[in-house]
Amino acid sequence: MNKQTQDAYIVAATRTPIGRSGRGYFRNTRPDDLLIAALRGALEQVPQLDPKAIEDAIVGCAMPEAEQGLNVARLSVLVAGLPSTVAGVTVNRFCASGLTAVQMAADRIRVGEADVLIAGGTESMSMVPMSGNKPSFNPAIFASDENVGIAYGMGLTAEKVAAQWRVSREQQDAFALASHQKALAAIDAGRFADEITPVEVVERTPNLADGTQAARTRTVDVDEGPRRDSSLEGLAKLRPVFAAKGSVTAGNSSQTSDGAGCLILASEKALKQHGLVPLARFISFAIKGVPPEIMGIGPIEAIPAALKHAGLKAADIGWIELNEAFAAQAVAVLNTLDLDRSKVNPMGGAIALGHPLGATGAIRSATVVHALRREKLRYGMVTMCVGTGQGAAGIFERV
Repeated sequence: MNKQTQDAYIVAATRTPIGRSGRGYFRNTRPDDLLIAALRGALEQVPQLDPKAIEDAIVGCAMPEAEQGLNVARLSVLVAGLPSTVAGVTVNRFCASGLTAVQMAADRIRVGEADVLIAGGTESMSMVPMSGNKPSFNPAIFASDENVGIAYGMGLTAEKVAAQWRVSREQQDAFALASHQKALAAIDAGRFADEITPVEVVERTPNLADGTQAARTRTVDVDEGPRRDSSLEGLAKLRPVFAAKGSVTAGNSSQTSDGAGCLILASEKALKQHGLVPLARFISFAIKGVPPEIMGIGPIEAIPAALKHAGLKAADIGWIELNEAFAAQAVAVLNTLDLDRSKVNPMGGAIALGHPLGATGAIRSATVVHALRREKLRYGMVTMCVGTGQGAAGIFERV
């Protein structure tokens, strides 16, 4: 039997601050604990909602193993103190995992299978490295030129995009600097405050002399990545890291990061039943495949498809979160689609703010939802390229 479609609304949206991986302030914080903080932060936004009404938690994670393995969604739901009736599933679409989680939750509501769902994402690149602890490609990938691009490092794909779309080193560095400048301006103006759930970090220092340890707790409430000392001169001094004569550097690439995001979605029936106030409506999603060796151009295919599904034009979108995996691919997307740059990443992007892989889609969805309300804009979009050659885009409407 076909079920009547209904709208899916976002009623809560939040994220943790984003920390630098390796030596950042979440280096010893587990990714499930980051997700738990985001879950609790989202629930605090809707105190009138009985947690028993939540049916499932769909959580994105790009490397679901080790500290973020074992179905991190379900485990985090239970440790967060939600009722055992709230189920959980972990999904993986690499960099678009968090956005796919939002799409999956929205779709279940839209076809009438659920009324209240959690969608989110989490990733600790401090604890689980890029590609995981034991990457193992199928040997068939290397048997033909057609598939070998799957195994390319992400930086090499950015080099190929830079060459094919003629994005110069100077353009990449200028884009990177602007990302830091916009992020810092937004932080200084407090524009991230509504979307961030502060996280308490406990730092323990051992005393080897007496066998004790001192514990210090501090509250983290701001993104760690943006650099106030960034400059074109400094960026120009960085060497290419993926190709000897290339143009992609650590300075014009996204930062490896730790973080989590969480949204709560509800049907119109649930809005009335629980007295929930909708923040936005999820109206369309598109996923497209592209050649793996130029995976960065994925949004070039996904954005027009998402706009078509929504019955909109690019000019209708007032706020665009284009994940800056690399400046090379972001500039290529901007130039090819002729997007209005004033609407793209107005508060900076992943080059400054960081990119915790599977969490980024949920994190940037929270950014869009709050930005639409703060700026009184109608439509916003989250879009990104995806490893192995994909592009994703999701469109939100303020209500």
